[in-house]
Order: sequence, then structure tokens, then C-alpha cells
Amino acid sequence: MTPMAKKNLRAVSIALLALTASGSLAAFAVPLYEIFCQVTGYGGTTQRADAGDHVVLDRVMSVRFDGSVDADLPWKFHPVQNTQTVKVGETALAFFEATNLSDEPITGSAAFNVTPYKAGLYFSKIACFCFTEQTLQPGETVQMPVTYFIDPDIADDKKLDDVTEITLSYTFFFQGIAEGKGNEIHAGLKTSDMGLGDISGE
Repeated sequence: MTPMAKKNLRAVSIALLALTASGSLAAFAVPLYEIFCQVTGYGGTTQRADAGDHVVLDRVMSVRFDGSVDADLPWKFHPVQNTQTVKVGETALAFFEATNLSDEPITGSAAFNVTPYKAGLYFSKIACFCFTEQTLQPGETVQMPVTYFIDPDIADDKKLDDVTEITLSYTFFFQGIAEGKGNEIHAGLKTSDMGLGDISGE
């Protein structure tokens, strides 16, 4: 665990203890639990980073991708590539494709995790469609990017010496009927005008 993650974990733990003692835990349990998952990787929660790591190791890992939609969302959603082979610390780019199958503009949001869960602490996303809600117009198909890297600190965690493959999974959920155009993240990312020459994998 990085020094910053340890510092954040201590802060969350202290806050939980304080709220428990004051009887105010119920009101703050959900946001504090989310923060706890983010700083510890608990339950396969991935990390968020502003930039990639400058250290790239020789250790190679396979990253698999999975996509699904909740029954209430009339979209089709799947990864453009099934797998990518990356070096630990290397910044990589992957794409997922979504299609609105309905005759109305629909807004959805993506929940995510990685397996094995213990790898969540070391899987960092720099940019991702999952950071904001996404709106698709009727019949619209878009490709949504995610930029990520595997933190080199994983090499210092002996519990993960056996990990050679990580699966990144997303599930899109219905958020409501929308009006107007889709989010800016979609600009220039329609399948009709986008090349995939910068994607490695199958």
C-alpha cells in the first residue's frame, strides 16, 4: 500500500471510530464505506490517478475486460477488445462500446470492479467513462475510453505474487430519460469515424 493510501486509511479509520462513539455512524456510513473501499481496494474497488506511473517493470500481466447492463437499461454494452497484455506501470488505453437500443435519449452510469479483489488497490484509472454519467441518443453507438495502469507497488505485495491476470468489469445502470445531446466524452468517439489502431489486445 502506498504512503498516501496508508494515510487515507488511517483518516477513514479515525473518522469511523469517532462517528461510532458519537452515534452518528448511520448518516455517514455509506460515503465513508465508499472512501474505505477506494483507499484499500476492498471488494475489487479500483483506484483513481491523475497520471501514470513513471516506473515500468518487466513484469507482464494480462488484463481482461467484461461489460454488462442492468435489466432496466435498454442498451447493448461490451468491451471492444477482450484482453490486453501490459507491463506493470505501463499506461494503457482500452475501449468499451455502448448502443442505445431505445427510441429515447437515455442516461446511464457504470459501476465497476476488478478481480481478483486483492488487486483492486493496485489497479488505477486515469480517465474513464465511469467517472460521470453517460447519455446516448436513440440508436446512438459510441466508444468509451478508459486509461489505466497497474501500480508498480504490486511487486512489493507478496500476496499478489501469484496474480498474472486481472479482470476489469463494468455494469451500466439506468439513470433516467435525458434531453439534448450526449456527454462531451463521446465527441469524436462514434464507431463510424474512429480508428482502433491505438488499441492492443484481442
